[in-house]
Amino acid sequence: MDRPLDRLPEWTRQHPFAVDAAFAGATWFLAVLLPLEAYAQHQSSIFVVGTLLTVPLAWRRRAPVPAASVVVAAGLLELVAAPDFLAANVAVLMTIYALAAYAPRWAAQTGLVIGLLGAVLAAVRFFGYDVTSSVVPTALAIGVSVVAAWSLGNLRRARLQRLAALEERAQLLELERDQEMRLAATAERARIAREMHDVVAHSLSVVIAQADGGRYAGKTDPQAATDALEAIAATGRQALTDMRALLGVLREGGGEEYAPQPDVAAIPVLVDDVRASGLDVDLIVEGDARALPAGPQLAAYRIVQESLTNVLKHAGPASRAWVRLQWRPDALELSVLDDGRGAAAVESDGQGQGVRGMRERAWLHGGRLEAGPRPGGGFGVHAALPYGSSR
Repeated sequence: MDRPLDRLPEWTRQHPFAVDAAFAGATWFLAVLLPLEAYAQHQSSIFVVGTLLTVPLAWRRRAPVPAASVVVAAGLLELVAAPDFLAANVAVLMTIYALAAYAPRWAAQTGLVIGLLGAVLAAVRFFGYDVTSSVVPTALAIGVSVVAAWSLGNLRRARLQRLAALEERAQLLELERDQEMRLAATAERARIAREMHDVVAHSLSVVIAQADGGRYAGKTDPQAATDALEAIAATGRQALTDMRALLGVLREGGGEEYAPQPDVAAIPVLVDDVRASGLDVDLIVEGDARALPAGPQLAAYRIVQESLTNVLKHAGPASRAWVRLQWRPDALELSVLDDGRGAAAVESDGQGQGVRGMRERAWLHGGRLEAGPRPGGGFGVHAALPYGSSR
């Protein structure tokens, strides 16, 4: 249950002037109004001086320097008009505290000097001229009070500065966290875009090739048309599975299970699928397989997939392709070559997204990729993915 007392600290932080005004009013009542009866012959002057000393406390945080100026003027007036040392002088200590806590440093130091000087003047004015018996002890007592009030104000200033530094640090950390989240979201969108492009472009290219082949073969060979339809269905199901696994990362909750991402070991199956779609493609593997992290493995698979997709789309009829995997001592090198039209692959339907995506995949894992027309015709993609270096 939320009680009023529980909300009081928050209310005081949100309304500092109201708190200071109430504090000044209480000080004026206790230090000026209540003792006023004791000054029968000087009530008017005591009331004016005491009011000038205490009322500025309402602005001790909002305007500490102007408030202190009024208090100093009232103190000088007290030296002239007051018959005795007033209880309202407690406001002087509060003003010195406020200067040390809330005013600029120069004002705080000036307040300390004026307070010590006022201690000497008050001791001389109200406690006689006997230096050994009253003035020195009184001046020391008032001076110690002034220094104590100033020291407490300095502690308050240090605490406020520490709190301000912590708040600033918290804001900077929050900004840094938001920036990191935006960067992570941007990177994730780019990754998802690459994956979607590879999955959709490859699958649609295979489906189109199978559909074209089945349409021409269906007139003379019904079984070939049936095989083409089965290949289209299988490719569509596989693309749907890949897209569900990819889009699953965008769903809330962590209870879903997704199929593992393809790797280098899945490249032979990919080549067989492309070969079944009608493209004459050979796979050449050189060297012994080496351990490769999951990220570069997926990149290798997607590079081969995108390259074969470009061959299907751009190489033209009766073309051939070669996929070569070379397990070198320091990196896995990939090559996808064709003898078709080649240069047309650069002007892909994704405004170059395919080749750009392959380059980004290789770069993310510390590798490199080159793609371009081959001398004598055709197109070639060459990539290298280091075994242990990643970015």
